[in-house]
This record gives sequence, structure tokens and C-alpha cells, in this order.
Amino acid sequence: MTFRPLHDRVLVKRIEAEEKTAGGIIIPDSAKEKPQEGEVVAAGTGLRSDEGKITPLDVKAGDRILFGKWSGTEVKVDGQDLLIMKESDILGIVG
Repeated sequence: MTFRPLHDRVLVKRIEAEEKTAGGIIIPDSAKEKPQEGEVVAAGTGLRSDEGKITPLDVKAGDRILFGKWSGTEVKVDGQDLLIMKESDILGIVG
């Protein structure tokens, strides 16, 4: 990957949701919502405090995360659709 996020930002790849409901009904593409779960592809070094100390991020590459519905900025890196968001937009780590 040729992209490295700065400071407290992370690069996230969305994880696609199931195409069937629990009852076996197939959901068409037009009715699907964008998934709110993803995998961290890359993370910045951390946030710099007023004293100059760097506070490392709680997430790292490979973590599965949940994020808000409208979080992040969509970008295309190396032909992949990814999201760049601040660590504060992440709701939690899955698993």
C-alpha cells in the first residue's frame, strides 16, 4: 500500500454485509445499506498533545471495527474504495 494516514486517522475497508436475511430472503443491491463494519488497513502514529508527546492509537491494522453511518471520507487507493476517518469516529473494536 502506498498510503499512510497521518496523526489520529485510520484507513478502513468496509466489510460487506450478508446478502440474505435470517429467513433466507435475498436482499437486492438497491435496498442494501452501506455496511458500518470494517477492517483497519492502516493507522497513523497517534495524536500529539500540547506538551509534544504522541498518544498512540487504540486500533491497529487488521482490527475489525464498527463506525458511525456517516463517518469518514470515501477515497480510492490502489483501485480499492476505502474510508479515511479519525479514531474518534470509531465506535468500537469487534471481537
